[in-house]
Amino acid sequence: MRPKLSKVLLSVVLGVLLAGALAVNPPATTAEAEPAPQQQWRSYWVDSFNSGIYNPAQADALVADALAVNANVLIVQVGRWQDCFCNRSTYPKTHAPVDPPPYDPLTVIIDKAHAAGLQVHAWVNVAPMWHLASAPPQPDHVFNTHGPSATGADRWLNRRHDGTEVVDNGTFTFMDPGNPAAAAYMANGVLSIAKNYKIDGMNLDFVRYPDYSLTSAAGEWGYSETALARFRAATGRSDVPEPADPQWSQWRRDQVSNIVRRIYLGMLEAKPQARLSIDGIVYEHGPQATPGGWEGTRTYKEVMQDWRGWLDEGILDTVVAMNYKRELNPDHQAMYREWNEYLADHQYGRQNVVGPAIYLNTIPNSVIQAREALKPTAAGNSVIGWSGYSYAAPTLAVTAGQAPAATERPALAAALTTTDPAGEKPVFADPAVVPAMPWKAHPSTGAVVGSLKLTNGTPLDQVSIVARNPVTGQRVTGRVSDGTGWFGFADLAPGVWLIEAKLPKGVVGKQLTAVHVSKGKVAKASLAPLIKPR
Repeated sequence: MRPKLSKVLLSVVLGVLLAGALAVNPPATTAEAEPAPQQQWRSYWVDSFNSGIYNPAQADALVADALAVNANVLIVQVGRWQDCFCNRSTYPKTHAPVDPPPYDPLTVIIDKAHAAGLQVHAWVNVAPMWHLASAPPQPDHVFNTHGPSATGADRWLNRRHDGTEVVDNGTFTFMDPGNPAAAAYMANGVLSIAKNYKIDGMNLDFVRYPDYSLTSAAGEWGYSETALARFRAATGRSDVPEPADPQWSQWRRDQVSNIVRRIYLGMLEAKPQARLSIDGIVYEHGPQATPGGWEGTRTYKEVMQDWRGWLDEGILDTVVAMNYKRELNPDHQAMYREWNEYLADHQYGRQNVVGPAIYLNTIPNSVIQAREALKPTAAGNSVIGWSGYSYAAPTLAVTAGQAPAATERPALAAALTTTDPAGEKPVFADPAVVPAMPWKAHPSTGAVVGSLKLTNGTPLDQVSIVARNPVTGQRVTGRVSDGTGWFGFADLAPGVWLIEAKLPKGVVGKQLTAVHVSKGKVAKASLAPLIKPR
């Protein structure tokens, strides 16, 4: 018979045994922390020339296909030719055969995508006007009101150096960014969508001059009479500048930049957390292999799209680069990698995405290009993600008419998510979240907008505006009012800024005002009324 243990001794023994057990198997007092999801942008460009959002069934299929490839963004084309696949914008509604009202293609895809955890970025072709030999059916379409039948400043058509206004077998027309009314229409159209829909971002395509030049040596577009008159007024010149003229080229780049600036700051007011992206031109070789570097690229010198400058200024959140190269072509291989490296190393505190042409490549080669897009550079930098062009033609076999998209799309998704053709871990094996934008989530700077108009409402065009911080002495120059009198500054440190306008000869009035800039806010600078005495 065992001797009895006292209660005290028994409690000590049990305590020692319990402590040892806990040391080996500690209690799960809290659930183990789940690893944070990977931050990586993954999207399809979804053009509206093909199925995708014409009816609710297509929208359901689109969302399911995006989830299959572990995507998290849909870049959905809602503006093709100054029209909209939506019911609430300043553009006329598309004449495409979408379901009748009350069906709203943009509203439906936003609702369905958001329910599935996908972002929607509304894609708009900014400058193209029309694309068919027959006129658009909407009476209020800009082709009918400001196209070939219009004259003077009401004619918004862009014109090439040789007088050409219509290209692509006489069907394709563009609006001129150098025409103030056209530029305002472009900016306001984009902003009308941003303001009226629960979009996660706006994506601008064709925010540039056309590339239908006779040579890629210089930009040959922008020669409308209105644009030339404004250039002459700004410079005092009287000639017709040659396409490669440095002053003329910079003037045209400034016209595009002002449109982007106006959209960015307008979105910052209306949808401060929404992302502004553009479809960036990355033709041929990258700046590393181009004489003249960035300034020697066709992006900068031919189509006047200074997206590097926009990132640096802080009037753009993301470049989604149209890096359309064939992996089977050795020259294209080099070009693709050069631009990927440049995009990763030149983000200026913003974020860039590589957009390969999955429609020009086989599935194995698209997987190779996806890996290459996300690879860190020698400097340790990476783009934030991948965007495949396009949802409608996901492989070369579809483009060549050798296989239907309905079978190629799941095959591409499988290769990217579950069964890599090279036997490596699939590129998009796990879901990911869209990288945050710290400069918008936790802003450290603000912005200023204003306008210059006479008391009779006449805007003051091309007036030089300077922002100066009286405390730090910092000056921001190079801004001019656009054809509506509008001007804007982004990325200004919080505090008091002095905004000064260099008024034209004969105009009197307030030319200096103080504004208080707050983080994440857009301050208004008032320089009115201005008077021009008789």
